[in-house]
Amino acid sequence: MTNTAGARPAMADCHDSGGAAPLGAADWLGLAAAPTFATMGLLTAVFGGGEPAVLCSTAPGAAPMSGMVAMYLLMSAFHAGPWLRLIAERGGSARRS
Repeated sequence: MTNTAGARPAMADCHDSGGAAPLGAADWLGLAAAPTFATMGLLTAVFGGGEPAVLCSTAPGAAPMSGMVAMYLLMSAFHAGPWLRLIAERGGSARRS
């Protein structure tokens, strides 16, 4: 017996019918995470992270891409899964057409 408690019906519909399934609210929220964190990292890199960042950046050998910028970029990379899944699904259905 297989465990289907964590299965998403939208993904099953996509593979069964051969077409793209509509995205729900949770899917949109998952897709919003990566670009949001990437934007936050970019804004933090451009505008700075405030007074504590100034104190840390004056240390000898301090890297410009450390602290909050690195954290935001890592969070963006970790949340890229839904984008990669969406690209893979869309690419697979386009090749079958």
